Amino acid sequence: MNKLKIGLIVIALLVLNTAFAQTIELGKQQVYYERYKSAKETFQKLVAANPNDDVAIYWLGQSMILPDDVTSKDIAAAKALYQSKLALPNNFLIMVGIGQIELMEGKMQDARSRFETAVSLTAGKNLAVLNAIGFANGNPDSKNGDAAYAIEKLKQATQLKKFNDPEVLVNLGDAYRKNMDGGNADQSYKAALTLNPNYARANYRLGKLYQSQGRGQESIFMEFYDKAIASDPAFAPVYSTLFNYFYETNVTRAAAYFEKWQSNSDVDYKTCYYRAALKYAQGYFMEAITKSDECINENKDNPYPNLFGLKANAYNRLKDSVHAVESYAEYFKRQSPEKITSGDYVEYAKNLLKIPGNEAQAGLIIDKAVSMDSIESNKVQYLKTVAQAYESRKRFIEAADWYNKIVALKKNPSKFDLNTTAFNYYKGGDYQKSIVAFTASANKFTDDPYAYNMIGKASWAIDTTMEQGLANAAFEKTIQLSMVDSVKYKPQLMTAYKYFVAFFANIKKDKDMALSYVEKALALDPNDAEAKMYKEAITAKPTTTTKPKEGKKP
Repeated sequence: MNKLKIGLIVIALLVLNTAFAQTIELGKQQVYYERYKSAKETFQKLVAANPNDDVAIYWLGQSMILPDDVTSKDIAAAKALYQSKLALPNNFLIMVGIGQIELMEGKMQDARSRFETAVSLTAGKNLAVLNAIGFANGNPDSKNGDAAYAIEKLKQATQLKKFNDPEVLVNLGDAYRKNMDGGNADQSYKAALTLNPNYARANYRLGKLYQSQGRGQESIFMEFYDKAIASDPAFAPVYSTLFNYFYETNVTRAAAYFEKWQSNSDVDYKTCYYRAALKYAQGYFMEAITKSDECINENKDNPYPNLFGLKANAYNRLKDSVHAVESYAEYFKRQSPEKITSGDYVEYAKNLLKIPGNEAQAGLIIDKAVSMDSIESNKVQYLKTVAQAYESRKRFIEAADWYNKIVALKKNPSKFDLNTTAFNYYKGGDYQKSIVAFTASANKFTDDPYAYNMIGKASWAIDTTMEQGLANAAFEKTIQLSMVDSVKYKPQLMTAYKYFVAFFANIKKDKDMALSYVEKALALDPNDAEAKMYKEAITAKPTTTTKPKEGKKP
């Protein structure tokens, strides 16, 4: 009888353990399909039933931090979960989970210490631990982590006895891809398919690898995506990728992939957003706004922030900057800071600039965009947006200040950059700043007479009577440099010649020198009316009261 009881207990335990194992696999499968909401529910039940289940705890945390729309709140919750379970005896995966979050926080050394401790405690022979470390570091969709370290640990995993896990090889391919090694990435993904030809994620990641090389590879990456779908029609990530790929170019195909994506995904608050986004992509901007409002009203307490961004873009396309600005403001108020892009700020600023009086606020927004972007050409375009807005409103000094930011930003400012800044200061009447900026241009581009000519004109604008002769040196240099091509630099020469006509006639009282410059001007342009008038005035009989004017100051 006792033997019978013991046998029944053993059988019961085996059944229970099998059920738990099956449920763990269900949750992992849900993560594989990126059904994170379902996975989270599955693992929450497992942890509630067994608070010491280290595997379930690890995967529960993963279901919280892997979604694309993960927030700082989600990351903090996962970290708190992992930290609360560190005292468990078999805490190796939990330790890796904390390390993964520390990578997300930028704590590289702390994360590496966690990973190495987990490897040491498992003697480097735990496949799950090595794979988790490799995934945390090698995910090409994450800016965090050390790809070379991921490759090391994942290759170590493939050397374990009886290795037969395609997931590890796909993660290895991802790490190679992150390490900019497309050849080995390709080989690793294909090696995963030799272990399991129906492993859709391997074909999917092959597609992502070739898609990253541009639209010119479409025939290749579409072949891999189609293979992923054929091997597992329920693999939602491929439909999501294809929806986003065709969203800008083929709305009909995007809509078809969207329906397949949704039919194989968890229903959540984003579904309504994507339906509104499809309206936008189809060019139905007012309908996109209406649908967005419906989505917002369905979840009034916590609407999806992207809906406000979508509304802003739709209003922008309708040329309704007032409502666009309102929607952008709401978007920034609700969106998690880590989800806001430099492009978001730029579009907000552009709409602000369409409404006079918002220039200062737009400038602050553009400064944020500049600080977020790492590409110089992008930063320049952002700054130019504000500069051109001020320039179009004839607020030249403010425009010059913003053009000057471009000069300060660029590693190698062009002649155009320097002269545009200087000329706007000149037009705005800040002649001293104009001289400083044109001098910077003249010092860098020493053979260009334009900058010296403008230094002369700005100096002349300060020294209007010419008594101090502030413009003399600049105009002398203008003449010297312009003589290499008097046709090309005719405007600069004429300005300098006329300046010296007035200077020598009126300040130095030297008619011969004044007349020599008149002759130079007429030699360059015999029909110049002003030069003719100067010559008549200088050569007239002494009884005349006419004298050369002080020249036209631009």
